[in-house]
Amino acid sequence: MLCFFLLWPMMIWSQTSFEKAKKLFEEEKYTSAKPIFESYLKQNPNDPKTMEYLGDLAGHQKQWDDAISYYKKLKAQFPMNANYYYKFGGALGMKAKESSKFKALGMIDDVETAFLTAAQLDVKHVEARWALVILYLELPGIVGGSEAKAKKYSNELLKISPVDGYLSKGYIFEYFQKYKEAEKQYIKAIEIGQSKTTYQKLADLYKNKMNSPEKAKQILDLYQKKKT
Repeated sequence: MLCFFLLWPMMIWSQTSFEKAKKLFEEEKYTSAKPIFESYLKQNPNDPKTMEYLGDLAGHQKQWDDAISYYKKLKAQFPMNANYYYKFGGALGMKAKESSKFKALGMIDDVETAFLTAAQLDVKHVEARWALVILYLELPGIVGGSEAKAKKYSNELLKISPVDGYLSKGYIFEYFQKYKEAEKQYIKAIEIGQSKTTYQKLADLYKNKMNSPEKAKQILDLYQKKKT
């Protein structure tokens, strides 16, 4: 009992410091949150939530090596957690984008494997499937890029989340400059989702790809009217 009462103030302080860091993170005060999370992790080694926050924080600050390190530990500690694989793949992919083409080529397999593993572990993981759609579109065919593969995961998205499915189909058509087809998909996404993202995607298509700023304005005005 004596040990418990001696440790109690430290336990309370520790919990309070974590909550403080979490609040700072949610307020996007990443520089202030980081040392508090790091201090908490020293007292609670391998605490998964703290490591995840530090990985997310590193990602927001584009410190990809740090983010990769935290997510790598997490996926090793929790090999059945889809989200840790997804975040690891995302951080590795962003590092690849900022690296030389030669160095990036050496990372592609690990990025793809991470996203595929996340998708296999969680049959409803929307973000992993979005990542695979984008990855397969952006990769050259010689290193694994494939319109067919992108469409495969877009179809999976349609079953899991119809809004994301139509948005991803619109994204694919837009990538291949089939703007009329993209427009149809984004309209379907709006009909189902009615979210700011769905309206914004169609407005961006009109403004940036179809040279129709007036249509873009009408879509955004329509969204504002629906909000009120």
